[in-house]
Amino acid sequence: MATASVAFKSREDHRKQLELEEARKAGLAPAEVDEDGKEINPHIPQYMSSAPWYLNAERPSLKHQRKWKSDPNYTKSWYDRGAKTFQAEKFRKGACENCGALTHDKKACVERPRKLGAKWTGKHIAPDEKIETFELDYDGKRDRWNGYDAASYKHVIQRYEAKDEARSKYLKDEQLKKLEEKNNNQNKEDGVSDDEDNEDNLKVDEAKVDESKQMDFAKVEKRVRTTGGGSTGTVRNLRIREDTAKYLLNLDVNSAHYDPKTRSMREDPLPDMDPNEKFYAGDNQNRVSGQALEFKQLNVHAWEAFDKGHDVHMQAAPSQAELLYKNFKINKEKLKSHTKDKIMEKYGNAAAGEVLPRELLLGQSEREVEYDRAGRVIKGQEMALPKSKYEEDVYINNHTTVWGSWWKDHQWGYKCCHQTVRNSYCTGAAGIEAAEASADLMKANIARKEATEEAPAAAEEKRMATWGSEVPDDLVLDQKRLSEALQKEDERKREERDERKRKYNVKWNDEVTPEDMEAFRMKRVHHDDPMKDFLN
Repeated sequence: MATASVAFKSREDHRKQLELEEARKAGLAPAEVDEDGKEINPHIPQYMSSAPWYLNAERPSLKHQRKWKSDPNYTKSWYDRGAKTFQAEKFRKGACENCGALTHDKKACVERPRKLGAKWTGKHIAPDEKIETFELDYDGKRDRWNGYDAASYKHVIQRYEAKDEARSKYLKDEQLKKLEEKNNNQNKEDGVSDDEDNEDNLKVDEAKVDESKQMDFAKVEKRVRTTGGGSTGTVRNLRIREDTAKYLLNLDVNSAHYDPKTRSMREDPLPDMDPNEKFYAGDNQNRVSGQALEFKQLNVHAWEAFDKGHDVHMQAAPSQAELLYKNFKINKEKLKSHTKDKIMEKYGNAAAGEVLPRELLLGQSEREVEYDRAGRVIKGQEMALPKSKYEEDVYINNHTTVWGSWWKDHQWGYKCCHQTVRNSYCTGAAGIEAAEASADLMKANIARKEATEEAPAAAEEKRMATWGSEVPDDLVLDQKRLSEALQKEDERKREERDERKRKYNVKWNDEVTPEDMEAFRMKRVHHDDPMKDFLN
């Protein structure tokens, strides 16, 4: 079993400790006790002697291997900025030659370099700085805001508040001047009623009232880290305290939901109430009216324009997006008015002051229409066929029917002349008769040809003449000369295969007889013949 690690000064101390532990185990030495008189287990560190019940006290833990106690030398304090300790009256040896402070030298002095330093003048000795040294822990060394004083930012807030107050005061004075000038100009003119004077005086009096003394709903409140908004910002409370709260308009638990965190009620709490008598119609009413609706339409137009390829972005370039939307509305109105003018020019304007004919106004006519019991038209009104967007009943080239009105032998044509050529000229009934006669004649010729047709005669073998022309029928070949020519052709073939059989003195005869030509043709190799390899 492992024991707690204890640091010894020498090996002798370590040996004595081991002997003491062995004697205690054998019962020869008294056991070690703590302050309360309890026996201390030598195998467990002293701080683990009162271990919880769920830990096995018979075995040592690993807590002694960690630094579980904080170092008392570590501190969270910071330097005292700008603090001074002692100010001497005369120059001291080893002090700064420029200002006379003893805590730094001339090289590290941050004051303005004097023409004659404190070392030579002995006047205006600067006080010594307060020098502190801290031993920071791991977190203290890496804390970016260590030593930051939040009160140092207070002057920035005060400066901005002063600017806002001066701006509001200037605007109030300008408004008061304009109202006074307007009131003075109207008093000089004649015909001004007493009611108008009282109203102008009331406006001037309201403008003179200080903003802090105005009604509660017009007061500007600043809120910091509140549930009503972000960390900073301003809000103008537009609700008078005498008004009924949203959640008290309808006490039904199933009515519009009220969110207490944002103080919003999106739905209408009283949907069945008369709209003219309704003071509050839900927060969603503000989203679909006024400038909120225009802003939504502007966003939708920017999205659609970006999808269609325009380089516009509502957040990146809002002025460009608004100008594009403005031009779009102008062009849309122009196109709408242009379309309206074209329709009115083509069909007229029924709302204009033109007087309609009496027949059209009263809907009377002399035409007689007869109906049956079911209300169907029997006589007097023809059924109007629906018109398509394509051209209908257009006749070309003297035709009386349209192309496609006739079909025969998988071909379209004209019914008036039975022609299948689209751009042909109409021949009328004469063309139909001529086409029928031509078809009958063709059928008769085909039948006559089939009746008179006989089996084909056997083709006679044509023999070629000497120079490739057809051999005439009266050509007679000498069989003896033909056999000699065949022998000469065989010798010539052998000489071509073996040059050694060729004679030295060659006699050449340019005369070619029909028997020699016939022998050449008989002995010639036909390269297209599949049996040519078996001839020799």
